[in-house]
Amino acid sequence: MKLLVRNLDRNLSEESLRALFEPYGSVQSCTLVMDQKTGASKGFGFVEMPKPGEAKAAMKQLNGKEVTGLPIRVKKAD
Repeated sequence: MKLLVRNLDRNLSEESLRALFEPYGSVQSCTLVMDQKTGASKGFGFVEMPKPGEAKAAMKQLNGKEVTGLPIRVKKAD
């Protein structure tokens, strides 16, 4: 299941994002969306978790959780 993660600190690394989701299950991929001109993070990314049950648990637990001072938003990606 592919999850959209928004409202991320622009200094957060892909490794840190992956580490947030790994306690809930296996993470297949983790990608931050970067600005092509500046190379800086746009403040959102995608996490893919192969098992829907684990992805739903991560979504439920992490949506609204404060990470580096910002409440992140996690939902199923369309």
